[in-house]
Amino acid sequence: MNIGILTASIVIFAGALTFVIYNRLKLRRTFDSIEKMLNEAIEGNFTVASFDESRFSRLEAKLEEYLSSASISAQNVKNEKDKLKELISDISHQTKTPIANLVLYGELLEGSELTEEQKSNVKAILTQTEKLRFLIDSLVKLSRLESGIIQLERKKTEVFPILQNVVEQIRERAAAKGLEVFLNETDVSANIDSKWTQEAIFNIADNAVKYTDKGSITISATEFDMFARVDISDTGKGIPEEDQPKIFGRFYRGTSTKSEEGVGIGLHLAREIISGQGGYIKVKSNPVQNAAADEPVTTFSIFLPK
Repeated sequence: MNIGILTASIVIFAGALTFVIYNRLKLRRTFDSIEKMLNEAIEGNFTVASFDESRFSRLEAKLEEYLSSASISAQNVKNEKDKLKELISDISHQTKTPIANLVLYGELLEGSELTEEQKSNVKAILTQTEKLRFLIDSLVKLSRLESGIIQLERKKTEVFPILQNVVEQIRERAAAKGLEVFLNETDVSANIDSKWTQEAIFNIADNAVKYTDKGSITISATEFDMFARVDISDTGKGIPEEDQPKIFGRFYRGTSTKSEEGVGIGLHLAREIISGQGGYIKVKSNPVQNAAADEPVTTFSIFLPK
């Protein structure tokens, strides 16, 4: 009797052990299969044909269904992005020639013998054409950034050469308005895309010139542990407190700037560029009546990641 019980116990134990080992191996095979599917999905090589559904557990089958759906969605997104890229390229290309022609014929008219009224009309045409050119260029850039067509390529970059280029771009316009431009030397570096960062800083500096009638523009940079801060200060009219939270919105024009030329896209584009690199922009402005010409009224601070 004891031998029979012992034999039966051994058989039951062996069966249980075999069952455990079988399930462990089956579970391991399932995990290996899932890992393979995930790796192929990550590498972009996943296809339904790579797997035999008869081998799948329920979990594997569900995961295969999900990855197949995700793969199709990713391909659809890629196709839509390619179409958008082509559309943006077409818009950019097809509008360049008409705008260039408008400028050319406007300048030819400007050099002709015209009445004062006609000269004023031609000047208005040229101004609005330049405004249209800037708007289309800005919208194309913004669309490329927001759609991911353009990837910001960040690397350690010295900030001072970028600021020098910006100053060179705004100096002529500033001089025409009798404004001084000051640039404080710095050895600060940041982890940024230099081309697009220069675009963002220029948009803000250009606004400073546009909305400053007397005094100066001062550009400087300060180093912190996590960020390099670029300050652009002006002695202009300032930004009302109620407008300050809204100025980075697309096409927003504050009540104090509606009389000035502009489309309300430059600051929005600047914010998209800087935030796309892990940075941010702050503004501080204290509009003061009859402020001294050398007293900063508005300062935009651009925080660039180090």
